[in-house]
Amino acid sequence: MTRAAIGIGGSLGDRAGVVRAAIAALGELPQTRLLAASTLHETAPVGGVARNRFINACAVLETELPPRELLAALQKLETQFGREPAPRWADRTLDLDLLLYDDLVLNDPLCTVPHPELHRRAFVLAPLAEIAPDWLHPVLRRTVADLAREVEF
Repeated sequence: MTRAAIGIGGSLGDRAGVVRAAIAALGELPQTRLLAASTLHETAPVGGVARNRFINACAVLETELPPRELLAALQKLETQFGREPAPRWADRTLDLDLLLYDDLVLNDPLCTVPHPELHRRAFVLAPLAEIAPDWLHPVLRRTVADLAREVEF
């Protein structure tokens, strides 16, 4: 089994309810078990497009799904929770990002691991540091806790 870190966020509707339900749904994915989930964090939008504040969290899964299949399952969950196509950084009901997949480095047009912006995103690093502080970023060779200390909250 492989460990995978998932970033979870939403800015439309019942934000906290959707994030909590998404965490539960992650644990019900095939060949997957939820190991840990962070507390919920309310954060300001980034990117200059969204107008609403986000609720963010992270989860750590144990999965037998390969990274591309896991990403496809995450995208299916987003759709099930009402996510519609929108510009990058726009408000959305649910956003699920594959952040880390053990120590895999994968540069694929459809699936990039680790997430290319992970080390710059306080809204992901803060909740991830709660549940996986010692996880080593496979490219930067620094722990999630170290990266979290360097970003502005």
